[in-house]
Amino acid sequence: MQAGREFYASMCPLRLIPKIFLFDEDDLSAELRAQRVLNKGRLPALARYILDNPEDYVFSALTASVDGDMVFDSQGAEGAAHRTGQLRIPMDARFLINDGQHRRAAIELALKENPDLGDETIAVVFFHDTGLARSQQMFADLNRHAVRPARSIGVLYDHRDLNAQITRTLTERSAVFKGFVEMEKSTLSARSRKLFTLSALYFGNQSLLQGLALKQEEAGRLAQSFWEAMDAALPEWAMVRDKQLSAQEMRRDFIHSHGIALHALGRIGNSLLRESTKTTVWKKRLAPLKHVDWSRANADWEGRAIVGGRVSKSHQNVTLTVNYLRKHLGLELSPEEQRVEDAYLRGEA
Repeated sequence: MQAGREFYASMCPLRLIPKIFLFDEDDLSAELRAQRVLNKGRLPALARYILDNPEDYVFSALTASVDGDMVFDSQGAEGAAHRTGQLRIPMDARFLINDGQHRRAAIELALKENPDLGDETIAVVFFHDTGLARSQQMFADLNRHAVRPARSIGVLYDHRDLNAQITRTLTERSAVFKGFVEMEKSTLSARSRKLFTLSALYFGNQSLLQGLALKQEEAGRLAQSFWEAMDAALPEWAMVRDKQLSAQEMRRDFIHSHGIALHALGRIGNSLLRESTKTTVWKKRLAPLKHVDWSRANADWEGRAIVGGRVSKSHQNVTLTVNYLRKHLGLELSPEEQRVEDAYLRGEA
């Protein structure tokens, strides 16, 4: 019982999910639906998640309303037996998914590629459908308090993603990051003693290692070597570790510990590493970074990394920051980077 209403929890074979739960409301206006329109762009990644992790994928329960009679035959008259039994629903009943439509569609896609998954089960919670208004309210209530976890804690807990593993290892082994990375939150409070967020370092590593055919250990060593080279070029990082400068002051007065800077530095490093992974080669090419003025007072950052006095992490601002660094290093811009740069110089950015 929940709020005075009966509901039922059932284990349903995956092969029955596409047959029972049909979704044909795409053409209805929003006020006549009790669900959002299916975002088909999400489905391939969800289906691939099941197919690539057949021994340890996890899907939470689907929630559905049943527009039809539901008869429950319990196994006994009292106790646990009274609450366990068989739920009978006529096949002409209409099933409406209140929560989990994308999981349902992903299951259908995965079954087409691997029918053997059909014998596995997923939990389904059934409510009795008392009308459109009630179903719409259920959707609103189920999503009212849903909060996406911070990206940093997602990286911290993800043991499948190789880049997440490399990033976590960096926070443990490298003196540059050990003790100075916020592992759970993706934003730093004004009083935080941390310099970086785990999510910012993750995306910095992602841009650094993208497209490089390296084994995990080799990639980890290369990433550590790169960021330690950056540390040598950015003296304020070491000043914080040596307690000559507080983390709060550093973040307030400089931008090079922010996510946009790590992302941009990663992209610059990636360009050089694609040419040569020899340490002596790419380190020499990065030497001019020592002369970049990373202070917020540098007017060059306005419109590139800073918009209206605040650091911006938009894709366009990351590109404009990369362009600025490329010019300092004498590196050519890609056609896309040149397009963004031209728009910025015309005042369109």
